[in-house]
Amino acid sequence: MNESPPPVSPLHRPDGTPVRVLVVDDEPDVTDVLSGVLTAEGWAVRTAADGRGALRTARAFRPDAVVLDWMLPDIDGLQVLRELRREAPGVCVLFLTARDAVEDRVAGITAGGDDYVTKPYSLEEVLARLRGLLRRAGMTAGTGTTWLTVGDLSMDEEAREVRRGGAVVDLSKTEFELLRFLMRNPRRVLSKKQILDRVWAYDFGGRAHVVELYVSYLRRKIDAGRTPMIHTVRGVGYVLKPGS
Repeated sequence: MNESPPPVSPLHRPDGTPVRVLVVDDEPDVTDVLSGVLTAEGWAVRTAADGRGALRTARAFRPDAVVLDWMLPDIDGLQVLRELRREAPGVCVLFLTARDAVEDRVAGITAGGDDYVTKPYSLEEVLARLRGLLRRAGMTAGTGTTWLTVGDLSMDEEAREVRRGGAVVDLSKTEFELLRFLMRNPRRVLSKKQILDRVWAYDFGGRAHVVELYVSYLRRKIDAGRTPMIHTVRGVGYVLKPGS
């Protein structure tokens, strides 16, 4: 009989206090959504709508990580990053950008950016990048590992490797993000809207049938020939739980 997996512990600072994240974007919808999701992770969050506001907030808030939009209405993200690096060399910086040309990526990394996510992005992708940056910066996780485990299903978040019963399961990027969200919420019924909001791009505007389609893809790869782990709760959504 499979035991219930332990809950995924939130990342926290070495002194046990919540991780501090500053979200910088001039689109209120973006900052509202990101701050809500990061707060739900148990992190302390502040927001800023422009570069100068970001620098003022950073001086007072002293964030561990900054989610930074490249294009801001006053000074661009690269200039903000350079100022941040002068005042707080150890802060983790994740760029949000619609610019995915190689030269733009190089410019961001050269200026001191740690990682970047191109728009449109899923909230799970942003969270995963932040978790990775914070772990590497010395923040601690309750499990001390990048592995998620539910029953005989395991996922290495950083290596992006999934196994069931020891056998590797090959997933697309979207399938991986969907499974990650399910595995971070084992035994919890997730609605189609919750899944759409977290796994698909923040401005995707998709419909529930997309969730149904990708759940069916996952079932073929995760549950085929095995005790089912992905269950439909009629009229509500889906739940992942260990096979009995």
